[in-house]
Formats: sequence, structure tokens, C-alpha cells
Amino acid sequence: MRFDVVTLFPEIFEGYLGQSLLKLAIGRGLVEVHLHNFRDWAADRHKTVDDRPFGGGPGMVLKVDPLVPCVEEVRARCPDPGHLVMLTPQGRRLDQATVERLAGHARIVLLCGRYEGFDERIRLLLDPDEISVGDFVLNGGEVAAMVVVDAVIRLVPGVLGDERSSTDDSFSGTERLLECAQYTRPREYRGLEVPPVLVSGNHDEIARWREQNSRWRTEQRRRDLLGKPPSHVPNDRPASPEVPNDPTKEEP
Repeated sequence: MRFDVVTLFPEIFEGYLGQSLLKLAIGRGLVEVHLHNFRDWAADRHKTVDDRPFGGGPGMVLKVDPLVPCVEEVRARCPDPGHLVMLTPQGRRLDQATVERLAGHARIVLLCGRYEGFDERIRLLLDPDEISVGDFVLNGGEVAAMVVVDAVIRLVPGVLGDERSSTDDSFSGTERLLECAQYTRPREYRGLEVPPVLVSGNHDEIARWREQNSRWRTEQRRRDLLGKPPSHVPNDRPASPEVPNDPTKEEP
């Protein structure tokens, strides 16, 4: 899997590329990340990449003349031009289904915005896949590009130590449920104990508990994933510790 990131600030990625699973994946040749500063394609002596918007208004807009040639040249550097993604709050919202689709590409080119956004002609000429990581605005597309890379590499074979890690994640699988509650040592902490079924050694019962807990957590926190109206319950806690059929509770 190859990523090409077109950005005005490639230095932002230096720490990110040298950490954790991504660093290991790059070291093992499973993932490549190439950074391209589109200021290098600016034609004037000041390397100008932005200008005031026509019609007036605040801020600056990224210019079409350095960005379009930059992306065209970057895509032409490989036989596979790659799947072009423009990170923009106006794009469709990123979800796990989209991540899975992106992971089907051998090469992804990520175009990071800045300032007040892109000259509209960039979108019209390049015809990118426009993606937003959420209904909010960032200072630039670099953090959004990291989100895309982080999500996609989890689906690259060999990146995770256990391939089941990605299939058991929240929003994965056919039903797109939230992941079940997880526990590790110690078995008791400040009066809170690990559900006995998880230390029973009965794998069938453990699988049943996890499926029930996953469904229950989804019902409590993200009813929309089940095709139901949103709950008024805050997302960080269940409605009540006595919720009927709560699989985290042991039956008497």
C-alpha cells in the first residue's frame, strides 16, 4: 500500500511516520508514505500558493495553478496513478465502509487543504474523491490525512499482529456494531470485577457474551447503527446500571 501526501507542511508528518504500527509497517515494506510539498510547483519567485478570494471575504484560497500540476505530476510518477482523495469538510463523512473501500486501492494520493480551502477549479479538473473526517473544521488537511492513513493501514495484510483485531473493531463486520467491553489484569480493581464468564475458559459462552455486550453497547450509545432513533442517553455511560438484559450483569 502506497500513500502520497500532497501538503504545504510535510514536516507535520515526521513524528507520525516514526511511531508505532506505521513505523513497523514501513520498515517491513508493507506500507510506503511519500510526502510532496506543493509549494515546489509554484511558478513565481515568491513560491506563492494562495491568494485573496474573488468577490472578497476573509482568508486566502489555495491557487489552482500550482496544485493541479503538482497532483498530475505526483500521480504520473507511478504506473498506477492512485486513488485521489481531497480532504475537505465538504466531502462525505469517513466511515468504516469507506475505509474498507479505500483499502482496496494499491495507491492513495491524499490532497491536504489549508486556509479557506481550494479554488473550485482544483476539484473540477482533478475530480477527486472528497472525504471529510467529521462535521467540524480543522486548520488543515494534514491531521485528516493521518486519520485516513491510520484507519486504512489496519486493513493491510500483515500490519496488525493478529488479523482478528481489525475484524473485531467497532463498525466492522456485517452489522457495524460497537466493539464489546474489554478487560485485562487485575481481575478486581476498586470494587469492580471482571465478568466471570471472561475467565471461565468456556469459549462458546465468551463469544455469546461478547456478541450480546456488543449489541447492548450499540443499543445504549449508537442506536442509529441499528436503524433506530438516537437515544437521549449520554454516550459515555449506560442509562442505568440495572438496564434489563444488560449482558455485563450476572444473573442471580
